[in-house]
Amino acid sequence: MVGRVTQGSITSQLLRNINTNLTRMQGTQEKLSTGRDINRPSDDPVGITYSLRYRSDLAVNERYKTNTDSAASMLDFNDTILTQTGDVLKRVKELAVQASNGTNPQVGLDNIASEMEQLKEQLVNIANSTFKGKYIFNGQDVDQIPYGSGVDPWDVVTDNGQISYVIGAGVKLDVNLNGNDVFGYPPTSSTVTSPKKEDDNAFYVLDKMISDLKSANLSDLKVQMNALETRTNKILSQQAEIGARVNRVELVQSRLEDLNINLQTLQSKVEDAEYEDLIIKSKVDESVYQASLSVGAKIIQASLVDFLR
Repeated sequence: MVGRVTQGSITSQLLRNINTNLTRMQGTQEKLSTGRDINRPSDDPVGITYSLRYRSDLAVNERYKTNTDSAASMLDFNDTILTQTGDVLKRVKELAVQASNGTNPQVGLDNIASEMEQLKEQLVNIANSTFKGKYIFNGQDVDQIPYGSGVDPWDVVTDNGQISYVIGAGVKLDVNLNGNDVFGYPPTSSTVTSPKKEDDNAFYVLDKMISDLKSANLSDLKVQMNALETRTNKILSQQAEIGARVNRVELVQSRLEDLNINLQTLQSKVEDAEYEDLIIKSKVDESVYQASLSVGAKIIQASLVDFLR
């Protein structure tokens, strides 16, 4: 049995249809204004899952990029410090060669010894270098000065903990250097407990050279020059290791940048709106809405007064 069609039911259905057209037009205009095809999960339930996944991957990738940038900064700083260390030892070697030729009077040897004392102080300052307020040569004890006053620097055993940055899924990169690996472990004459003993400790060699110069013991000075050469080669090896890590970080940075661009492209394909299509659709929706208003005005214009005429 077909129900009776009343003016009220006609009006209600008309208003529902007009509201549907208005909602469709507003939705299209919202996409145009935001530039996004997905503004809420209901816009595309399947697409939103991909969108959230890409956003999560981008956030993780940005974290890796931040870590690699921090790692690169610290490695560059370490490389600079090692270069400064090498420059100091190079000057020490020059002075030792100058003193070992046997033609210098005692006052000349004393003057060379005075300059070496200053170089030793400079080397201690380098060994206590900080990066962003943290000591770089004391392992994980970054808040404690490694070569403090009150103890001979060649008697120091630094912390051997590693500071690492996560630069990829399950990938860590060590960015710090152990002070003893750079400047040397305590010498065999030291009573300090140490994993190993090294008579080419840079501070110990400098102290021995200064003592040899003041006592004009040139034969032992030449022995210390050999130890100095050994220590210099070890520092160069440490610097080469830093260089290798820097190269690795640069490769990781390049890969992360490429991955970031790829993820952004995929995210754009899912989320971003196609303006050309939306402009056409917006015009169509607007025309449909205006047409529905025009037709509706004719349908609902009848009133009770019209029926009583």
